Amino acid sequence: MGKNKNDRTSEEFRTVETMVRLYCRHKEGNENLCPSCRALLEYAHRRLAHCPFGQAKPSCRLCPVHCYRPDMQARIRTVMRYAGPRMLWHHPLVALRHLWRELHSRPSGRAGNS
Repeated sequence: MGKNKNDRTSEEFRTVETMVRLYCRHKEGNENLCPSCRALLEYAHRRLAHCPFGQAKPSCRLCPVHCYRPDMQARIRTVMRYAGPRMLWHHPLVALRHLWRELHSRPSGRAGNS
C-alpha cells in the first residue's frame, strides 16, 4: 500500500484506524489498543491492501464484494456502529470526508438511483 496522502486505500485505512481507536478508547476504556482491537485493525489493513477495486474503491458498506470473514465483519460492524456517529464530534473532517466519498461512490445500478 502506498504512503501517498491522497491514496484512496491509505485514506480508508486511516479512517478505519481512527474508528477502531475511538471504539477501543471510549467504549472499552483502554488507553492503548487492546489485543482484540489491534487484531481487527491488522485484519482490516490486510483486507484493504488486497482490495480488488484499488483507487476506485467504494466504502466497504457499499462494496459488492464482502471480503471480510463473517466473524470479523460482525466485529467491524460493531465498531463502526459505535464509532461512526461519534466521529462527527471527535474527528469531524475524517467523518465528513468519509460521508462525502460514500455519497459520491454509489454504484449507478443500485435500486432507487435513476
